[in-house]
Amino acid sequence: MKIVHTIAELRSLLQPVAYRAFVPTMGNLHQGHLDLAQIARQRVDAQSASGAVVASIFVNRLQFAPHEDFDSYPRTFERDCELLQAQGCDIVFAPTEQDLYPEPQVFKVHPPAELADILEGAFRPGFFVGVSTVVHKLFNCVQPQLAVFGKKDYQQLMVIRRMVQQMALPMEIVGGETRRAESGLALSSRNGYLSAAEINEAVHLSRTLRELAQTIKQGNASGTLDVAAAEAHAMHSLTQRGWQPDYLTVRKQHDLSPIHGACHEPLVVLGAARLGKTRLIDNLELT
Repeated sequence: MKIVHTIAELRSLLQPVAYRAFVPTMGNLHQGHLDLAQIARQRVDAQSASGAVVASIFVNRLQFAPHEDFDSYPRTFERDCELLQAQGCDIVFAPTEQDLYPEPQVFKVHPPAELADILEGAFRPGFFVGVSTVVHKLFNCVQPQLAVFGKKDYQQLMVIRRMVQQMALPMEIVGGETRRAESGLALSSRNGYLSAAEINEAVHLSRTLRELAQTIKQGNASGTLDVAAAEAHAMHSLTQRGWQPDYLTVRKQHDLSPIHGACHEPLVVLGAARLGKTRLIDNLELT
């Protein structure tokens, strides 16, 4: 496995590679990230042409608000590289800020407000501008035919897919399923901030989303769905346990627009809530 730090090194290394599968990360990897690397490896191995799995490790300042955890975000580079190598990764692109942003990044990608200023975007203004800008730049560096993102960051996956479509980027975006602990807790780099007691409590976010999903299914089936009441009950349930929820909601999968009554389109329940000092997100597709 090769580790490169500059765009010039990366492009030189990739020049003879016909098929490139890309897994962008911010490091501090867990099994969910490794699942994405496995998907990329499988897709590369299925190609007859020469191929390579490329993973990036870069903590992107543009997507952090001033009060958020950019400086304290866990950085575990050597361990991350060992894990990626074990998954069959061929190249790790690990630029410094000076490498990726040699001058102030004044050209930015602004996704549409109806997708990017809701849910996560409403509570983290500018977040998806930072995400879209760095991902677009990384795509330009790697020029992949395939990029793999986790479904745990559901809205992010939708923003990236829309960007690729709108910009006519010649690549496929694949969503990897959320990896969970045995308790049902979605794996996240920020779970490392949780105390032992908080880890035990954190599973209640996924449990509350499952309960909300069940309420939605039952209401849809009986024609008695009260969306506002179901969402309010979910918010109250977490609040009573000492959480500070930002949102617990049901949306249409294809565009994250809200529903106001019975709806038989594919749906997804999404939640974000703070447990102590740690903000967690999760989602569950309704099938």
